[in-house]
Amino acid sequence: MSKYWNPLVHSLTPYVPGEQPQLADLVKLNTNETPYPPSPRAQEAMRAAVDGDLRRYPDPEGQQLKAALMRHFSACGIAPEQIFLGNGSDEVLAHVFLALFRRERRGLPLPLLFPDVTYSFYPSWCRLYEIPWRTAAVSGQFELRIEDYLLGNSADAPGGILFPNPNAPTGRLLPLSDVERIVAANPETVVVIDEAYIDFAGDEPASIPTAVALINRFPNLLVVQTLSKSRSLAGLRVGFAIGNAELITGLERVKNSFNSYPLDRIALAGAAAAVEDEDWFGRMRLAVMETRARLSAGLEALEFEVLPSSSNFIFARHPRRDAQSLSAALRARNIIVRHFKQPRIEQFLRISIGNDEECQRLLVALEEILAGS
Repeated sequence: MSKYWNPLVHSLTPYVPGEQPQLADLVKLNTNETPYPPSPRAQEAMRAAVDGDLRRYPDPEGQQLKAALMRHFSACGIAPEQIFLGNGSDEVLAHVFLALFRRERRGLPLPLLFPDVTYSFYPSWCRLYEIPWRTAAVSGQFELRIEDYLLGNSADAPGGILFPNPNAPTGRLLPLSDVERIVAANPETVVVIDEAYIDFAGDEPASIPTAVALINRFPNLLVVQTLSKSRSLAGLRVGFAIGNAELITGLERVKNSFNSYPLDRIALAGAAAAVEDEDWFGRMRLAVMETRARLSAGLEALEFEVLPSSSNFIFARHPRRDAQSLSAALRARNIIVRHFKQPRIEQFLRISIGNDEECQRLLVALEEILAGS
């Protein structure tokens, strides 16, 4: 604490990111990174970008990356003015909170609505931007209850609705038809879908149930995605939002009042090449999904309850073993997973999908731990 801080700083409870330990022979399954490298085309584009042009500022509009995203979402008919770029989806979401969620009704601030079990950064942003919030309880199987979000213009209508799809840390997917119901039922409220993991929810690229397909029908819808997961670029920090041009203009006004150049030349070049390499995207995405199926089956064979996952992680608990104790026992074997000390989920472990060798090492370690008990 410091006497020089803004009083707001004293009240903040910052988000705690997953560990990045520097240990040899580590099986790191705690931060939902992809176990495979980025596209070779992306790596080559980044190497080529390290040239004399680094003396110049990057393109503030990110036109090359926007063009690549337009081609990727060509079936959805997206225009450049419907795309917003940021330094990771976390920065994009932070701008969303300031630009779209600070709303009032009759002089009173309106709360933001999101699930009670969800991405734990959301309350941190609410505190930072002084936005009240309320939560809607997920079901006993950790699914969103659609009726909690069909509020329309009622007295209980919030200032905004936000949820990840698939949800984090549960991995549960809300069908696109239900997403559409929520957006359609709240025409006066901005609905933001955080799709960090959506690319792991469909067998073929055409079957990925992204809400980007709904953008041109609903002016109150904003979809946020990242290149950190399915494009293996967590270290590059590139995210984007797609929505009605008026929503994007609001985000641009906030961004350009904060930092007009959030993405550097290397990031823009690598991100555009990664989006364009559809073949690599498809193969790496399927590799993760196939390993997810094998890991889920292996955990169930050890009597874990495994929630259905449409993401690049699994959420699981054992009926007879404390999750924190399991996490500590795995750590002693140089395997780290994520444990959340939060109501309703304190007995679950979130396990990122590693490669087959890493996941097999995890299963062997768990079998030994359980046998030793």
